Amino acid sequence: MSKRKVKDDHMPVGECITQVQSILRERFCHQKLPEKPQAVEAQHKHLLELLKRTAIHGESNSVLIVGPRGTGKTMLLKCVLRELLGDKEVQKNMLEVHLNGLLQTDDKIALKEITRQLHLENTVGDKVFGSFAENLSFLLEALKKGNRSSSRPVLFVLDEFDLFALHKNQTLLYNLFDVSQSAQAPIAVVGVTCRLDVLELLEKRVKSRFSHRQIHLVSSLTFTQYLERVRTQFSLPGSFPDAKFAQEWNASVKTLCEDKSVEEVLQRHFNSSKDFRSMHMLLMLCLSRVSVAKPTVNPSDLLEASRLCLSDAKADMLHGLSILELCLIIAMKHLNDVYEGEPFNLQMVHNEFKKFLQRKSNSMYNFEQPVVMKAFEHLQQLELIRPVDASSAKTQREYQLMRLMLDHSQIMEALQKYPQCPTDVKQWAMSAFG
Repeated sequence: MSKRKVKDDHMPVGECITQVQSILRERFCHQKLPEKPQAVEAQHKHLLELLKRTAIHGESNSVLIVGPRGTGKTMLLKCVLRELLGDKEVQKNMLEVHLNGLLQTDDKIALKEITRQLHLENTVGDKVFGSFAENLSFLLEALKKGNRSSSRPVLFVLDEFDLFALHKNQTLLYNLFDVSQSAQAPIAVVGVTCRLDVLELLEKRVKSRFSHRQIHLVSSLTFTQYLERVRTQFSLPGSFPDAKFAQEWNASVKTLCEDKSVEEVLQRHFNSSKDFRSMHMLLMLCLSRVSVAKPTVNPSDLLEASRLCLSDAKADMLHGLSILELCLIIAMKHLNDVYEGEPFNLQMVHNEFKKFLQRKSNSMYNFEQPVVMKAFEHLQQLELIRPVDASSAKTQREYQLMRLMLDHSQIMEALQKYPQCPTDVKQWAMSAFG
């Protein structure tokens, strides 16, 4: 029996790697809700009481959960709903409708989705109503119990709430807030958004019907906690079948997190986003590089994964430009430096380019005006430059004011990686940046 156990304890490396990838992928992709949300106890209590008043006492409410990405807005809402639905009566009675501003891009799509989630397709059938308000009130009427005296409470969760403000006349928001303010039916409207100025986006009539309750979340995460989270997320559990392999893996993860170059990379990620989802993306890319031949993660893997995560789409786009287009970009950056970010036009860029040409004896950079204009237009199509305002479209093309949508570091990085970039162009770029 003991011999058999010893044999089972040491799995082949290939099997161990498969298990590692399976466990960690599950962990990175399917985040489990914590038993109790940390550092947001007051917000948790506030939201729970609000939703209880709708679910149990039939009192309508509206509230916004506001905070940057990764601060735990969705996690807070899910924890509250888990606790709320722990009550059997609430679970049986309350209905949920989840809408997302990225998916329900207009009121018609939103109404279809509300109908689908409330399972009222058969009730609606082919009936066509006049306004959105009539449609919504019909749906809420259809939810009334058999005696038609009371409606079932409905929770509306609007993710990416700010995008619903882009809908025509903000009809969806107006009607939901209108119902939540009146005694038509017990509904709770919970908006989730990253925009701190979200109330400024609302029309006057919509704002007047909103309760103005806001729950703010801010990240109190320190870099030390972030580093510890990376270590725990990448470590294997004690229940791993091969204890020796798990021990070696966890020791290598600890060494990895103590490496100075790794710390610098993680500090950069922490500074750009404290969102655990972006951290999981980074760790997932590291995990994909693990194999039987290389059964642990090295600092070089993390550096490469970071490069992929933080790769700049605009800087990458510059690698495919022609020499002329690259020269125009350098001329624009020079103008930006000289005139401290003031807008420029094609004529100014062309003049700056001509100054560079005067220093050169060869004629390889001599381009006709139409060719330069074509290159300039191509940069606009790529959105590397954009007009200052729409009204300038009527202005003659050479004098249309533009802004450069790239910064110093993006241009310098592109020049370093540009295939066979002429030395004189690099030198001109360096001089342009002073």
